[in-house]
Amino acid sequence: MITTDIAVIGAGPVGLFAIFEAGLLKMRCHLIDYLPQVGGQLSEIYPKKPIYDIPGYPSVLAQELIDNLMEQAKPFHPTFTLGERIEGLEKRGEADFVLTTNMGTVIEAKVVVIAGGLGCFEPRKPAVENLENFENGKGVNYMILDPEKYRDQKMVIAGGGDSALDWTIYLAEVCSELTLVHRSESFRGAPDSVAKVMALAESGKINLILNSNLQAVHGTDKLEQVEIVQNRTMEKTVVEADHLIPLFGLSPKLGPIEDWNLNISKSAIEVNVDDYSTNIPGIYAIGDINTYTNKLKLILCGFHEAALMSHSAYSYMNPGVKYTMKYTTVNGVSEF
Repeated sequence: MITTDIAVIGAGPVGLFAIFEAGLLKMRCHLIDYLPQVGGQLSEIYPKKPIYDIPGYPSVLAQELIDNLMEQAKPFHPTFTLGERIEGLEKRGEADFVLTTNMGTVIEAKVVVIAGGLGCFEPRKPAVENLENFENGKGVNYMILDPEKYRDQKMVIAGGGDSALDWTIYLAEVCSELTLVHRSESFRGAPDSVAKVMALAESGKINLILNSNLQAVHGTDKLEQVEIVQNRTMEKTVVEADHLIPLFGLSPKLGPIEDWNLNISKSAIEVNVDDYSTNIPGIYAIGDINTYTNKLKLILCGFHEAALMSHSAYSYMNPGVKYTMKYTTVNGVSEF
């Protein structure tokens, strides 16, 4: 049996930062993740994707951010169970929680923090006939692992969120031809990213097709053409393409969480915004897995949630003990 102060379910960026925040309060963390390595979606889906909204980093690659978070957590000696999924959670009397993985590993913890990592995220696929015929290396992908794979290639990206915008900006300098297709005239992404994409279109560096949807894909042994239809006029456009990347987001699967008697709304865990605690004392939820009024699914917000959660968890574990705030700028990390 593994014994720890805090069991963190999910080894993505928010879960990793929770190690640091908990460590400053002298609480030990054990992280569990279904993936075989730390990093969550950043490492698994887009390790080389640039991230622009982390304070102090004008731009940082996803994997680089994960590596830095691991380095930051190192002084607090976290332990990990990777490649396993939490299947069972039960409260032992008034004290600890007992968690069991699908491989039979048992973890005993005073506090449980859910930061994702309970299973898989499936890409949302567009309703395009024969799309599956061009998957598995034949031109259609739903994530970008290595952008260099697309150098001097003809690319079509479909979507209107941050991922579609960010990859369009990045790949505009990589691909020989790049077309961005979006079903609307307005985007859901950051205004600055929208402005950059519009500037790329105006300068002729990308082909921007708005108010349009993917209609069909064509090719012999691999993808050769993408057919696009205008929503209003129904006019069709055929674009030559080596690759099609539909970026319509991911559908999370909560899995066993749904059986833990937590308050859940639209596949997310409801929390108290004072400290990101759930309806079960001793269980917290941080990052994209939680929901509350005006929730922003940003890594930055997840870091904030991890900090408040850690101080609440300390009070939960040490009732009646007053914590004197210390600052790393004064004491350094080694003093904690």
